[in-house]
Amino acid sequence: MSTQLAMTAMSMAEFGLWATLGFLFWKKGLQPRFPAMGAYLALHIVSTPALGAVLYIQAQPWGRDYYFVYFFAYWAVYLASALLLFFICMEVFRSALSAFPGLMKFGILIFRWAFLVSLLVTFSMTSFVHRGFLLIPDVVFGLLRSVSVLELCLLAFLCLSMNALRLSVRDMAFGIAFGFGLMCANDFITSSLMSSKTTLTAQLQFVYEAVILTALGVWVTYCALPQRARKPVVMPANSTIYRWNEIASALGHTGTQVAVQQQANSFFLTDVEKVVEKVLNRNLKGRESES
Repeated sequence: MSTQLAMTAMSMAEFGLWATLGFLFWKKGLQPRFPAMGAYLALHIVSTPALGAVLYIQAQPWGRDYYFVYFFAYWAVYLASALLLFFICMEVFRSALSAFPGLMKFGILIFRWAFLVSLLVTFSMTSFVHRGFLLIPDVVFGLLRSVSVLELCLLAFLCLSMNALRLSVRDMAFGIAFGFGLMCANDFITSSLMSSKTTLTAQLQFVYEAVILTALGVWVTYCALPQRARKPVVMPANSTIYRWNEIASALGHTGTQVAVQQQANSFFLTDVEKVVEKVLNRNLKGRESES
């Protein structure tokens, strides 16, 4: 099997997995719980065959004028994917901390600030070497890199706090985070290897596509499995996470204000004045006796 034929087969398998995933996602009624994820699936189900068709036309001798159509359409999909990934991270975070409203509200605020800081750091470290419309890939790559770092941090947070949050491995929120974690790690590792080892570009493309198929397979498995209704979390009153939730719930609430009127202590001031007068009188008497 030639390399081009193998990549074509993997691309067709990817579209088949996207379509299967979208069907199972809407059949299981996961759209109200994860609306951004539903929009992300719809984007890829529609854009994958459309971009493939434009790429095929552009590769023909008579279709070279379609290069700019493919360029702008491809990067528009890339940009929309990056923006949707941020909202998906928010949805997963809300779903994982749904039993702790105080921590969820406080964590979302930190989540937004972390994204803003990572965005500023990423764009400040990006070298904009291109000009004109060729600047679009640099901007989109920077944005996607920031969101990918945020997604990996979210996956690490879920893995470390699963027991405390009473979050099951079979929960759809963890499955979504795990799939995106595979994709983000795949992007970082493959792009760094391709830039340093250009001779392995063809092999790395197969590895990259294989990881994408694996992530889609993970999502299809999660959607195919019966979804367990998450039970209310019962925590002892002395547990650490319960106290954190109560503290986070109290933050931002002003509560009742108590007016405290400060009054000068006249007795204290009087005593001080008497002591000063005694010291002055003693000094005066000492000087008179010496004279």
